[in-house]
Amino acid sequence: MGTSDEMTEPLIGVLEWFRPGEHERVERVLADLKALGVRELRTGISWADWLTPEGEDWYSWLFPRLAAQVNLLPCFLYTPPSLGIVSKTSSPPRDPKWYADFLDQMITRFGEHFEWVELWNEPNNLREWDVTLDPEWYLFSHMVGGAAYWAKQRGKKTVLGGPGPVDPHWIRLMCERRVMQQIDAVGIHSFPITFEFWWEGWASNVARVREVLDNHGSSAEIWITETGYSTFRNDERQQLTAFVEAMDAPVSRVYWYAAQDLDPNLPTVDGFHSDEREYHFGLRRANGTPKLLGRLWADGGLPAVREWAWLGRPATLPSAQERPVVITGGAGFVGTNLAHRLLQDDRSVLLYDNLSRPGVEQNLRWLRATHGDRARIEVADVRDPFALRPALKNADQVFHLAAQVAVTTSLNDPISDFEINARGTLNLLEALRGLPDPPSLVFTSTNKVYGGLDDVTLRLEGGRYEPENAELRACGIGEERPLDFHSPYGCSKGTADQYVIDYARTFGIPAVVFRMSCIYGPHQFGTEDQGWVAHFLIRALEGRPITLYGDGMQVRDVLFVGDLVEAFLLAQQNIGALSGQAFNIGGGPTNTTSLIELVDLIGRLHDKKPGVKRDDWRPGDQRYYVSDTRKFEQATGWTRRTGFCEGVETLYEWLLQARRGAK
Repeated sequence: MGTSDEMTEPLIGVLEWFRPGEHERVERVLADLKALGVRELRTGISWADWLTPEGEDWYSWLFPRLAAQVNLLPCFLYTPPSLGIVSKTSSPPRDPKWYADFLDQMITRFGEHFEWVELWNEPNNLREWDVTLDPEWYLFSHMVGGAAYWAKQRGKKTVLGGPGPVDPHWIRLMCERRVMQQIDAVGIHSFPITFEFWWEGWASNVARVREVLDNHGSSAEIWITETGYSTFRNDERQQLTAFVEAMDAPVSRVYWYAAQDLDPNLPTVDGFHSDEREYHFGLRRANGTPKLLGRLWADGGLPAVREWAWLGRPATLPSAQERPVVITGGAGFVGTNLAHRLLQDDRSVLLYDNLSRPGVEQNLRWLRATHGDRARIEVADVRDPFALRPALKNADQVFHLAAQVAVTTSLNDPISDFEINARGTLNLLEALRGLPDPPSLVFTSTNKVYGGLDDVTLRLEGGRYEPENAELRACGIGEERPLDFHSPYGCSKGTADQYVIDYARTFGIPAVVFRMSCIYGPHQFGTEDQGWVAHFLIRALEGRPITLYGDGMQVRDVLFVGDLVEAFLLAQQNIGALSGQAFNIGGGPTNTTSLIELVDLIGRLHDKKPGVKRDDWRPGDQRYYVSDTRKFEQATGWTRRTGFCEGVETLYEWLLQARRGAK
């Protein structure tokens, strides 16, 4: 293509469509663009919506609001049904000149807010322009050619709405109709892998378009006005790959679709969930949480996206001779510590992780810096059985740590919680069942399978709760405790817990369940919902108050991650004797703390007691939970070695060093 396109990287923007009245969503998108450092936004301006009763007020607000923060590329499209040959927005207007009149009106009213105008969208797509009403696009070329001429008379630069998929023959038709004489840039659309399965790459497609333009004497720039990748199968690795490939395309601009997933309660132009792919193109999920690409982009800009582009490449899976240890959720804090220990022991390790948890990139960076390419990563999701099967094919051992880990998240989105924890575990078990010689499995469950423990009579002793029953005080909660799945999180983890035990008994898969209490240690980036020991320390280091839910006197046993790793290895070593059983794993009765006791300890470590805020009890919150670990100790000889104060100080020092390294 032209020299100017080859000399510089394309300008990167984002595409979002807004419905009239979506004021709050506009603000959310603008906040996202600011966080990403994006100044270019493409959006649709509906001719049909303009003629509705609310249309004028909507666009009178939208144009100046967007232009106050971004460089706006408005795409003018959609025929008012009352003006169409037939009554639908994809119809040609009865008089093609009406479109130029509409464009003239928009430039007069809002032209101060944009430099470029885009003329229609995907005119080779039947749902955008009904070519059955306009064979060979005669009406379209007449309509757009006149509108482009008038826009240039009004001082605007013009973009020809992009064909999707890329169609050089259609662009040749526009050249032959002399439309391109009025065009400064031609858009192209493609969605590799999501919609276009026979994809030759951007360079090849752009070269074909450039050849057509050159042959007809057009110096128009080539823009990718719409591209993206749908994560409807939870494949965020491929979304990252698709974005980097678009960044490297030999074009002047790229508009990435989209900032946010679509609201699952609303229909698309194709109908209500008639094509599930349409709902999952965003950098953020519908619940507001960022996907991998969105998080990398926001944290470090486009250089960070390029730095992590290697994540988008599938791992070279270990061979049958290597017999790797597979760790699902392996980039999390427990998985990182386990992988480090195994790699130190010269074991082959494959980390299987969707990288959805903030902070895991730092863990991966550390593992690769410490162990090089021996720390293999397959960026994939346990909800994808087709990715799990090849990853597990040659495994010698499996540690299944991947999970949705927060009670509050499960309350907000129980379906996703179930899909990850219960269905994801069942996917893994089925993959193992299909192998001729299934590897041994350790699954990490939770103490939440025992419910709220409301029947345990408690008393206050100083700044903590303790059971009135002397045996419970001395030994903790044992495995004989009846299961009571309280909260969607407890239900999903408990379901997975029972599936693992049953697959061991029914299908002979060698498997053990760990019902874990509070685990803490280096490489943990804790939140209020999970990893609360690290969360308390992080809040103190940031000088921010800690929120205590309830009275702060609830008690947990806490276990340093190094001791947990030792328990993991012993479980695998003794899998023949342990298979089909569940074990409570934690610090035990001699290694406990209440929340307010931890706050006091942090004050001594930090030379300043952190501030505290209070809030109501949360659903399913246990006032007292301490693990009875005697069953596992007697079966394997395992003992806890790291005391509470020593472990918290180790984590505190690690967090200090991590913060210094970040600066």
